Amino acid sequence: MAAALRLLERVRYRPPGRGCGDAAGWGQRERSYWRALRRRVLGPPVPPFATPCQVGAPVLRATAAPVGPERLGGPELRELAAALAAGLRGRPCLGLSAPQLGVPLRVFAAELTLARCQQYPPPLRRAHCIEPFPLRLLVNPELRVLDSRLVTGPEGCASLHGFSAYVPRHWAVHVSGVDECGKPVSWEATGWAARIVQHEMDHLDGILYIDRMDPRTFTNVSWMELMD
Repeated sequence: MAAALRLLERVRYRPPGRGCGDAAGWGQRERSYWRALRRRVLGPPVPPFATPCQVGAPVLRATAAPVGPERLGGPELRELAAALAAGLRGRPCLGLSAPQLGVPLRVFAAELTLARCQQYPPPLRRAHCIEPFPLRLLVNPELRVLDSRLVTGPEGCASLHGFSAYVPRHWAVHVSGVDECGKPVSWEATGWAARIVQHEMDHLDGILYIDRMDPRTFTNVSWMELMD
C-alpha cells in the first residue's frame, strides 16, 4: 500500500488546462494513478498498436523503411497484416498504413465494402467514382500516376480523429508491390480508390492530408454538436 501511495503522489492527476503554454498541453503530461499503475503492470504498448497513432507521434512524420526480402512471409509481417486488416474493419476506415500502428515500414492496407459505399450520398458516389474493392495489402508499394487531373474531395484520417478537409488528388494511379507473403500485387485505381491509395502512400513518406488540404475547409466534424 505504501508503494502504491508513493506512485500515486508521483503521478497525481491534474485536469488538462484550457489556457496557453504548459496549461494547454505543451508541458510534461502526467498520467492518472490508474493509467500509471496499468502501464507499470502491463508494460508499455508494443507495435503494431490496436488503435492508430494520433498526429504528434513522431512515427507519423518519419519516412518509413522498406521491408527486406527476408521478412516476407515471416511472423512479424503476418502479424502486421492482420493488425492492419483488423484496424480497417474495427473502425470507419478505408485505408491504414503501418506507421499509423507504430510500425515504420512501407506497408499499407485498404478496403471499401459495398455497405460502406452505400453510405455515401449518390451524387458524391457518381462524381468520385466510389465503388467497392476487396481488401488489398501492399508491401513496398510504388506509385505511378495514370491520370494527372486533380480532383478535390473530402478526406479524413484515423490519425487525426474528428477532423476532415478537402484535398486535391490525381484521378487515377497505378500502385504495385507485393503482399505479406511476397506475391506480386498490381492495382489500377480510379476516383475514390485512387484517393485512398495516394493518402496511404503519403503516410509512408511522413505526409498527412493536412499538408495537402485546402486549409479553409479544415473542419471538426462534430462542431455543430459542440456548439449545441
